[in-house]
Amino acid sequence: MRTLLKVSLDVEAANKAIKNGVLGQVIDSTIEMIKPEASYFLPEAGKRTAYFFFDLQDSSKIPPIAEPWFMKLHAEVSFVPVMNYDELGKGLQALESVKK
Repeated sequence: MRTLLKVSLDVEAANKAIKNGVLGQVIDSTIEMIKPEASYFLPEAGKRTAYFFFDLQDSSKIPPIAEPWFMKLHAEVSFVPVMNYDELGKGLQALESVKK
């Protein structure tokens, strides 16, 4: 299932992780593990934030993806199912049969 992994970093923990190289290591290992179709990095609500869009094939993969962010960076982590435009269209077509 196409999934958005959103990671918001604690400011102080991220500052320390930048200085000691841990932030880059966690980003690199996450990208290697999930092989995202897209990754974006931005400031959001005063925090460094990352969005990774990837195919989550099995929910048992959530702990190994999330724990490094929790343990090393005190991050807030969320997983959200998402659709692209074609998938939305397919879902809306399915609604037509429900409305009848």
